[in-house]
Amino acid sequence: MPKHPDSGFDRVAPFYDKLAKLIYGDALQKAQLFLLPFIPERSKVLVIGGGSGWLLEQLILTGKQLDILYVDAAPGMLERAKQRYKGITQPHSCQVTFRLGTEATLQPHEQFDTVITPFLLDLFLPQRLQQLMQKLTAALTPAGNWLFADFWPIKQPTPYWQKFLTWSMYTFFDAVSSVESSKLPDYGRHFQELGFKETSSQSFYNGFVQAKVFMRK
Repeated sequence: MPKHPDSGFDRVAPFYDKLAKLIYGDALQKAQLFLLPFIPERSKVLVIGGGSGWLLEQLILTGKQLDILYVDAAPGMLERAKQRYKGITQPHSCQVTFRLGTEATLQPHEQFDTVITPFLLDLFLPQRLQQLMQKLTAALTPAGNWLFADFWPIKQPTPYWQKFLTWSMYTFFDAVSSVESSKLPDYGRHFQELGFKETSSQSFYNGFVQAKVFMRK
């Protein structure tokens, strides 16, 4: 049976957040929080691969008026995000639509001011990643921004502990979620080929995790 990294995280949905917290502390959350101020007020936002809904809750807590499309390929993750959304008691002016699937479910007429890929792009082999990023680029308005948070070591040569952690992650998620990739992508090359420039960034977890804002050149 072929592997499907898009939906494999359904099996880890019950414990993914706790596992990430155990290994990385609050670094992954801090990376995503760094990106929130770059989301314009009264904008259309695509969150793809958002997982169990922690980021969705943070978007709503910004107090901004947002039209959010929340896409995830894992039914278990999407259901958790829905339940988390239902549990939000604070009044807000966000409109949220949930959609099960991948970037393939995006319609040609759907355009977004902001695209957020929280720890998503590291899952894919180069060809599949290129297809994904091309689709998301087409869905982003010309003046829109791409908010990126992911594992992206910046220290060269890469410290041994980061290499070991990368190997451990891919080995584990290949076993439990059928992730095909075995190494981190060359994100910079992909963004450059698609005509994006980095406009802001912040490092976390001793340089192993990056939060970056990209816009078209």
